[in-house]
Amino acid sequence: MASQAGLSASSYSKNSRLTHFRRKVKRLERDILRMGALVENSFRLSHQALFARDLSAAEAIPLLDKQIDRFYRQIEAECVMLMTLQAPAAMDSRLLGAFMQLVRDLERIGDYAQDISEIAVQLFPYPPHPCMAEIEEMSHQARAMLATSLVALADLDAEVGQRIKQLDSIVDDAYHNLYQILANQRDIKGVVEPLLLMALLIRHLERMADHATNIGQRVSYIVTGHR
Repeated sequence: MASQAGLSASSYSKNSRLTHFRRKVKRLERDILRMGALVENSFRLSHQALFARDLSAAEAIPLLDKQIDRFYRQIEAECVMLMTLQAPAAMDSRLLGAFMQLVRDLERIGDYAQDISEIAVQLFPYPPHPCMAEIEEMSHQARAMLATSLVALADLDAEVGQRIKQLDSIVDDAYHNLYQILANQRDIKGVVEPLLLMALLIRHLERMADHATNIGQRVSYIVTGHR
C-alpha cells in the first residue's frame, strides 16, 4: 500500500508540473501574439508616416518600440527559465527554442519600423519620388506577410507558415527592381540624400519581409519538427 501511495504521489507531482508547464507555455503564446500586434501596429504607423506623410504617426512609434522591447526581454527570459528549471521534453524544448527565435524576428521588424519612421521624417522636406508608388506596394506586401505569419502563429498552421516563403519572392523582386532604378538614376538634380534614404528604405522593407518569412518557417518547425 505504501508503495502504491508513493507512486500515486509521484504521478500527481509529475502531472502537476506538466500542468504548470502547459499554463506557462499558453501564457507565452498569448504574450508573443500581443507583441506581434504591437509590431504590426508599429509597421502600420511607419507606413502611414512615410506614404501619407503623417509625421504624428512617426512620433507614436518610439513608445511602441519600448513596449516591444519589454515583451522581447520578458518572453526570452521566460523561455530560458522554463528550459532550465522545468527540464522539458524534446518537443517542448523545440517549441521554446522556436519561440525565442521568433520573438527575435518580431523585435527586428519593430526596429526596422522605427528606422523607416525616421526615414519618413528625413524625406518629408523633399517632393515624393516617382518610385514611391512602387515602394508603397512593396511595403503593403511586407505588411501582408507579417499579418499572415501572425495568423500562422495564432493557429499553429504549418501550411500557412510555409506559404509566406512564396510571397517573399515578390518582395525580393521589387527590391532588386527598385535598387536598379535608384542606382542607375542619371538625371540627379540637387542633393542625393533622398535617393540614399530610399535605397536604405527598400533594404529595410526587404529585411522585414525576410523576418516575416522566418516567423512562418519557425511556425512550420514548431508544428512538424522539420526545418
